[in-house]
Amino acid sequence: MKLESLLIAAVLSTTLICEAQDQQPAAPAATAPPAASAPSAIGTPSPATTTSPTTTAALLAAGKLADTYVIGPSDQIAVNVWKEGAVSGSFLVRPDGVITMPLLGEVMAAGFTPVELGAQITAKLRKFLQDPLVEVTVIAIHSKNIYMMGESSRKGPMELSPGMTLLQAIGAAGLTEDANTKKMYILRDENGKRIRIPLHYKEALKGNMQYDIPLKAGDTIVVP
Repeated sequence: MKLESLLIAAVLSTTLICEAQDQQPAAPAATAPPAASAPSAIGTPSPATTTSPTTTAALLAAGKLADTYVIGPSDQIAVNVWKEGAVSGSFLVRPDGVITMPLLGEVMAAGFTPVELGAQITAKLRKFLQDPLVEVTVIAIHSKNIYMMGESSRKGPMELSPGMTLLQAIGAAGLTEDANTKKMYILRDENGKRIRIPLHYKEALKGNMQYDIPLKAGDTIVVP
């Protein structure tokens, strides 16, 4: 009997030890520390607000002429008021030279450079906003044209893009096989007189910058 009692006690003891081991809480799985996020560059726009390359290129091209280009009817301009999206936007200059803006209503735009117009809009917005920061840029020029005549593949008016030169205009219009590039010239109105400017097309093609003449609104390129 004693032997049997000892055997039973041993079995019970082993069982209790196993159950105790099974009931111990499992050690938590090791978790890797969260990866440190890379610091964002100050002033870097998020992908959702990044300006498209095409838009950026147009704004940069117009920005180069912010002090000299005179806005005209049918031009497309952008008015950016810092942190005031409701007032900012793209505006078409009407035939009467006016744009219509939120808060301000009608604003005369034609006849002013982007810098001058920005200063006027800033002064007007001070009635509604504290220290407004305004930037005006030209998105598209439709008020300025040049004209192609003679042996040009494309004849008639062409829009004058910001900073357009002789080579750029010829590249856009093209020349016919019969074009006499040695006798090309520009007709330009200056101080009420029409002057004739001889062109050196082949020299311009060689990279001689003085012959790649910057064009002005109203210029007529004649290709005999």
